Amino acid sequence: MSKVLEDSQTGSRRRRFTVDALFEDTSPRAVGVTELASAKEIRLDRIVADPGQPRRTFDTERLEELAGSIRNEGILQPIAVRYESAQDIYVILHGERRWRAAQLAGLASIPAVVRDVSPERRLLQQLMENVVREDLNAVDRAAALRALKEQMGDVAWERVADAVGIRRSRLFQLLGTEKLPGPAQQAIREGRLSEKQSRPLQGLTGGAQEALTQMILDEGLGARETTRIARAIRDDADFAEQPASELLPRLREMRQAAEARPAPRTNTRTPNSQLELISRALGRPIGGAELQAEQAKVAELSAETIDAQIEVLTLSLSRIGELHLSSPELRRLDDRLRALRELVNFHPHS
Repeated sequence: MSKVLEDSQTGSRRRRFTVDALFEDTSPRAVGVTELASAKEIRLDRIVADPGQPRRTFDTERLEELAGSIRNEGILQPIAVRYESAQDIYVILHGERRWRAAQLAGLASIPAVVRDVSPERRLLQQLMENVVREDLNAVDRAAALRALKEQMGDVAWERVADAVGIRRSRLFQLLGTEKLPGPAQQAIREGRLSEKQSRPLQGLTGGAQEALTQMILDEGLGARETTRIARAIRDDADFAEQPASELLPRLREMRQAAEARPAPRTNTRTPNSQLELISRALGRPIGGAELQAEQAKVAELSAETIDAQIEVLTLSLSRIGELHLSSPELRRLDDRLRALRELVNFHPHS
């Protein structure tokens, strides 16, 4: 309806306001602000959880904390729901934790915004809320990503990663948790096993996965120690063939033996510079100017050149027993090889 009416006799234009205009906010605070539909207050018994919701696990302690906050402050942010006309119910899109906590708090109703969201967008929105915020355990995230892939027409994983805004490598890290045994997946859901701790388990046989998972949970192994034990399992074919019940005691004995073994002697000298490491590796002192001159004689540096030189060195060392070196000579050679190892990891600006 036009707000302006033209007087047919005088030709003048005078403004006519609609009823809605009477309720418009014309105060300074309303500048640049558009009114949206307000939330509805919906009885909790008319709201149900979405069976397709990616989240499967809810921390009981955190729900109780949220319920306590709701008792004191009320619901600070409405949940989002969609109306299911066939069943005359409201299905949660976002905010299931608030809905569950409101029930624990004894509320009869909860504020909710009703949205009409197409089926193909629901899971994506729920993933964006949970996955991007890292607010979902790795196992549930993996299941949701696989469901999203199917919902998108079984597209390539690259498109799934783009849809939720995560790196492809990160996506495959999450999917790797689906290959873990049931106890390990459940431990991740419950927060007793971190995704990082579980990564060394991937690629092991089922029995080895179960045994190492039990060790992590019982003995609190960190990611580094878990990786070391997993590597030992892969290197020993006998380990891979054993069931978890037989492998677990052997792994524990192996770990206890490693802890009881005295720490290896380390070189207490701290290199002051890369030049000192080079001098040790060469087996003789060398100055900066001399080093530059010697480096100029070396062919252009490339990964292929280094690989070739390492191959020659490896083959030479494999025949070192034929030289019958004395103990001092072996110690000197060992020191030079250690210096080479340190040179690989040397970062002058670290």
